[in-house]
Order: sequence, then structure tokens, then C-alpha cells
Amino acid sequence: MKKKGLSIKLKLTLWFTGFMALLAALCLGLILIVSSHVTQNEAFNILSLTVRNNIPKISSNNGYLSLDPDFEFYSNEVYMLIYNQNQALISGQAPPQFPVNTALENGVTRFVSGNNGGFYVLDFWIPTGWDDGFWLRGVLLTPDGSQMINNIFLIFSIILPFFILMAATGGYLITRRALSPISQIADTAGSISEGKDLTRRIQLSANSSEVVGLANAFNHMFEQLERSFEAEKQFTSDASHELRTPTAVILAQCSYAQKHGDTVDEYREAIDVIERQAQKMSLLIDRLLDMTRLDLGTQKLRLEKVDLSEMVSILCEEQDTGLRQISIQTQIESEVCIKADPFLISRVIGNLLDNARKYGKEGGTIQVRLFRSDASAVLEVEDDGIGIAEENLEKIWQRFYQANPSRESSSGLGLGLSMVRQIVLLHSGTVSVKSLPGTGSTFTVTFPLAENSSPHAADSLNFS
Repeated sequence: MKKKGLSIKLKLTLWFTGFMALLAALCLGLILIVSSHVTQNEAFNILSLTVRNNIPKISSNNGYLSLDPDFEFYSNEVYMLIYNQNQALISGQAPPQFPVNTALENGVTRFVSGNNGGFYVLDFWIPTGWDDGFWLRGVLLTPDGSQMINNIFLIFSIILPFFILMAATGGYLITRRALSPISQIADTAGSISEGKDLTRRIQLSANSSEVVGLANAFNHMFEQLERSFEAEKQFTSDASHELRTPTAVILAQCSYAQKHGDTVDEYREAIDVIERQAQKMSLLIDRLLDMTRLDLGTQKLRLEKVDLSEMVSILCEEQDTGLRQISIQTQIESEVCIKADPFLISRVIGNLLDNARKYGKEGGTIQVRLFRSDASAVLEVEDDGIGIAEENLEKIWQRFYQANPSRESSSGLGLGLSMVRQIVLLHSGTVSVKSLPGTGSTFTVTFPLAENSSPHAADSLNFS
């Protein structure tokens, strides 16, 4: 079994605590170094000041040393020694363990090592004639810094544990607060997965701006999943509902042929019925798959500049077959171009023409108009058929709705207009319908014009 590693929260807390402990150790070392330098500088200043104060108190009387009554051989822990010009000690007592034969150097403060410690030494040459004079030496024992170091360590030993504890506590609280939105996202995602409720969304407070992008990405993923599941449910529902009838017809024909198929004609008639129903089922499945792809957005748009005028003209010419003695008349403005997927737009035009022929008046006319209006291309398809009642105008965009379902021979699957609406919306267009029962219907589709699609005069309209 794989061991569970440390959590990110604990890792960050340990890292933060270790970093603060290292920082405290560096501060301690810096304090010790600074304290050592301060102590040394203070000792140098005391030594220099004491020696310089005694210089004016030394003079020569007929070649002999003369000292002022205020002269002090020991002051501020500084020992004063006087040497003649031959560097022989003539007055003063050196501190214990000090090497009295140390060479004299004028005006230089330096460190001299002794047997049991060290000394700071400062020498000055005091002339009393052209070639006569005396040497004045100050000797100061190096300060014992052990007590100061012990005090510093004592202070740090008391403060440092509290400092590290506060650092660990603060690091943990900061880390927990920083990671709480991520934990919230994980909990919400887990509850959505367990409860299978894809309508839930991750809600973060305004203080969690750093991970809002992550939450939005998860919410977008949930929306996509919800759409996928809804599309799957819709497809399953639609398919099971619509395939029930042709399946029942096929089974009935098979049963009838088995029981009463005494002649070849009867078998052929049953097979013809089965073939028609199978073709209808195949067409229905293809349409449902197309609708599902549009719902999910998996049908990618291959946008290009499309000459809508040419496309409408070609499709109208192809559709003008004289079926049901219905003719197509066109009024098309030339060079109306849009940015669109040619295949999908052709399906929009084809579905509108199919719909007009199915529900148009037999022997009637379909009017197709295409023109510019401001920055839009406007396509109108008008028939003179049965029309649609006002209360049903919004229903025609629903799947499987048919304005006149009783007309078995000419009615379709009820998916054409729903697909039209989806494709038009994908192209940032609009679709609407105006209709009066017994008079006919006019479907109007608008698309944004493509760039450089300049308007033309009225004489550029093509009538056929």
C-alpha cells in the first residue's frame, strides 16, 4: 500500500517555519558579529582617548622625564608605560602576561597576543628635543565578550522558541486560508460527483480572487458536462419516442407477412413498407445526431466568405422541380456575402424551402427574397399554404412539432425548423415567422454581412 505523503498545507507550514528558524539563526550570527565590532571599536576609542589625554602631561627637565601630577598610570583599565628613545621601559608597570619587548609603532592601534589573552596597544612618540623624546604606550586588555555572548544566547533561547512557534502558527493559518478555496472547490466537485447534481456551481468569496479563475474553469466544465448529459437525455428521449412508431410498423408488417404472406406481391408490399420505415428511421437518427452535435457545439463552424446570393439562386433552381405543382419565384440582390459555414447555411435554405413546399398550397407559389438591410443580409421565404395559428407560432421551433400532423404523406420529422434556428443562432443571426391561417407563412432570416460586401442599386436585383 502506497504511503500517504505530507499534505501541501503541512509542507508549506514546515517550509515556512524552517525558513523563519534559519532567518533567526542568521540574525543571531549578525548580532554577534556586530556586537564584536562594536565592542572592539569602543575599546579602541577608550584606549586612544586615554593615551591622548596623557600626552600633554609628559615633559623633559634637563633630559630627565617629568610627569604632571595629574598623570595616571592606570585609568579606564588602560595601563600607561613610558619608554626612552632606546625603547627601554623607564616608568609604569605592564599588565600581567604582557610581552614588554613588543616593538613600538607610532600612532598605530593594534592587537598583541599574550599568554592568557590578548591586548590592544597604542604607542605615541613624544619628542622633547631634536633627537630626544619619550615613548608613551597604552595597553588595554581585550574585553571579555563571553558574558555578552552568554547574555545574547540567553535572550535568544527565551525568545526564539516563541518566535518559531508564532512563525509555525502564522504559517499554518496563512496556508490554510490560502488553500481553503481549493479545498472548497474539491469538496464541491466531490459532492457534485457523488450526488450527480450538475446544476450546482462553485461559489467563492470575493477574497479568493487568486483562485477565481480555477473556480470559473471548473464551473465551465460543469456547464459543459451538464449540456452533454442533457443532450444525451434529449437524444435518448427523442430517439425512443420517435423510433417507437416505425419500429411498431416494421414488426407489424413482419408479423403480417409471416401469417398472411401467400403471394410474392404481398411479401413485396410488406418489404416496401419496411424499407420506407427503415429509411425514415435512418433519416431520423441522422437528424438527431446533427441536433445533438449542434447542442454540444461539437459541430465546428468552418467559416468562410459565402456568396449568399449565388447559393440561394442555385438551391432555388434545384428545388424548383414542380412537385405538387408548386413553383419558386426569386427576387435576389446580387453579391450579398456573409461569413458562414456553407454546408450549414445550405441546410437552412433547404429546410425552409422544404417546409414551404410541404405546407404550401398545391399549385401555389413560393416567394424567395434576398436583400441587404443596413449591416444585415435578409432572406425571406414565403408560401401561400395553410399558415400557422398565432398560438402555435412559438411551438414550431420545438423538436418534432408539426403544424399539421394529419398530413402523413407530406409531413416531415418535425426537426427542420428547430435545426434552422440552431444554425442561425450559431452564426449570430436571427429567425422569425409571420403567418395567418389559410393565407400562408413568411420566414425571415438575418445574418451579419461580411466585410467588403458593398450594397448595390435596385437594378442589381435578379428576378426569376
